[in-house]
Amino acid sequence: MLCTYSKLMVGMMCAVFLISPLASDGAELKGDTLQTWDAYVETATLQMRDRAHATFLWVDESPDRIHRVRDGEILVSSIGDRTPKPVPSGLIHDWIGAAFIPHAKLEDVLSAAHDYDHYKNFYQPTVADSKALGSDGTCDKYSMRVVNKEAVETVLDGEYQACYLQLDAKRWYSIAHTTRLQEVRGYGRPDERDLPPDQGNGYVWRLYTITRFEERDDGVYVELEAMALSRDIPGAVRWAVTPVVRRISKNSLLTSLRQMEEAVRSTAAAGNEAKPSTVAASGYASAIASRTK
Repeated sequence: MLCTYSKLMVGMMCAVFLISPLASDGAELKGDTLQTWDAYVETATLQMRDRAHATFLWVDESPDRIHRVRDGEILVSSIGDRTPKPVPSGLIHDWIGAAFIPHAKLEDVLSAAHDYDHYKNFYQPTVADSKALGSDGTCDKYSMRVVNKEAVETVLDGEYQACYLQLDAKRWYSIAHTTRLQEVRGYGRPDERDLPPDQGNGYVWRLYTITRFEERDDGVYVELEAMALSRDIPGAVRWAVTPVVRRISKNSLLTSLRQMEEAVRSTAAAGNEAKPSTVAASGYASAIASRTK
């Protein structure tokens, strides 16, 4: 699901640099910035573990939220009182989105989430290339090239790890993060090259997502909390840029959650076409569960 937030972040940061050319100068990730980020995502992970034993879904914390999502609305909200959140020499962006996919099965949603080779088809035109790199127990590794041509052309090459945990027959969650993220210079030209990690314009330095899946009410609820670390916005233009950043963040997450539902429908249709030529397909969720034994 990191493709969703890669798209969101690239589009958002390009809006920043369109408004403020001063911000497009190079930036390098500093040690205290990374230390603050590591502490932030550790706290988010601990909160997710608490959710596993309490109220699992964010939408269930409010009757209004659950009714709106159940009726087909995609909800997107920032986390906390201030987003993006200033940290030493950087910004932390933290958003959550929730959607309900009616008549879907959990195994179809998980199958689409694991179909890394087809992310480039599901999330066009932002994901230019994607590839599964293998699995290790309950964790998958994959790569993506994310391209954004709005305002300032931005291309990011990255590798990711996503780990899936099953709580019971109807509830799963995943935690995913970047293991490598590099800005591409000269995209599509003979002199194309990847910059060293943590160098370049600082559009996105780190990505981290927590995704929750629950099958009930004749469908599947999907919640995505997406966090990213980026360079700071100059104080002189922050007042003008922040509303634009928030609007693009919200719209990008809405679009990506809609694309995710289309990916689920596509995966389910492909699975149904394949079933007549197979014998008693066990379902993707069962296959994943077997890897935990």
